[in-house]
Amino acid sequence: MVYFFSDIADLSSKIGDLVRPYSSVFLLCDENTKKYCLPLIKATLTNAKVISVASGETNKNLANCEHIWTELTGHFADRRSLLINLGGGVITDMGGFAASCYKRGIDFINIPTTLLAMVDASVGGKTGIDLQNFKNQIGIFSEAKEVLICPEFLKTLDERQLRSGLAEMVKHYLIADGPAFIDFSRASHTVPDIELIKKAVAIKSEIVEQDPFEKNIRKKLNFGHTIGHALESYSHTTSDPLFHGEAVAYGMAIETFIAAFKSLIDEEKAGFVCHTLLSAFDLKPLPDVAVEGLLTYTLQDKKNDKGIVKMALIDDIGRCGIDIEVSSSEIRQAILYFNKTVTPHTK
Repeated sequence: MVYFFSDIADLSSKIGDLVRPYSSVFLLCDENTKKYCLPLIKATLTNAKVISVASGETNKNLANCEHIWTELTGHFADRRSLLINLGGGVITDMGGFAASCYKRGIDFINIPTTLLAMVDASVGGKTGIDLQNFKNQIGIFSEAKEVLICPEFLKTLDERQLRSGLAEMVKHYLIADGPAFIDFSRASHTVPDIELIKKAVAIKSEIVEQDPFEKNIRKKLNFGHTIGHALESYSHTTSDPLFHGEAVAYGMAIETFIAAFKSLIDEEKAGFVCHTLLSAFDLKPLPDVAVEGLLTYTLQDKKNDKGIVKMALIDDIGRCGIDIEVSSSEIRQAILYFNKTVTPHTK
């Protein structure tokens, strides 16, 4: 279940109620959430053992899972223990996966501290880690016992992290709420209030409830992610890695061009979507060397079937189709067209 809290005091009270039945409590964080977020709730968790890992996507790996399991084992965690994941998408993804594997599964609670984690990563039961730069290559579906969302944590974020989270909110609007996307296109892109966060979470929760294991309509949530994950993975081989939401913003723009090339969406609407994304997320042309790298990574996408790349593509603003076959030449064409389109917007 997802709970929303207007302030830290209410959140802390709920945490106190939730941890009471457990034999022991552990809290997973990174160096940032340990410094800025843990002190806000620490009084409620005086008996919790803190497990810390280094921040960043490159640390969402098996080695850190082993570190978590070693800490749990060393402090005699049993099957009635609880793991609290305090952080962004890396922490909720990896913490959920580690908890779900330890002794064949212990309960975990997600307390997302980034906008991206609040509206996407912490909700829906997807857990996992990366392997050889491939995003979420190892993982399982496992629902958090509870998800506790308090926008007060957003005050600890910088503009880039907030914008990364906004990209996932926009994705929800593009696949399921056209009027909300229109409103977004007209607004100043600042920190969203709790009602906008609730709207984005509600969209995802409704889709996940109908298709928890991504056999059908849940695939809509992957819009922007075939290209986005490929670009994110590629960027981590360079000196300038992208945040997840930044990569998804690029992915949504490029995949919208693919949808237009395939005559799935009206060209004027596609142009409006892409212009909004370019303006809101300050997208830049991709280097030519990235094109072949992106194509390589798309071949590892989890939605592929027998080597065929399959995407979720919008066919209107607020509507999305799934399992659409896309060729490498169409991907290459869309990236090159994206670069030509972006160039006039750069300074």
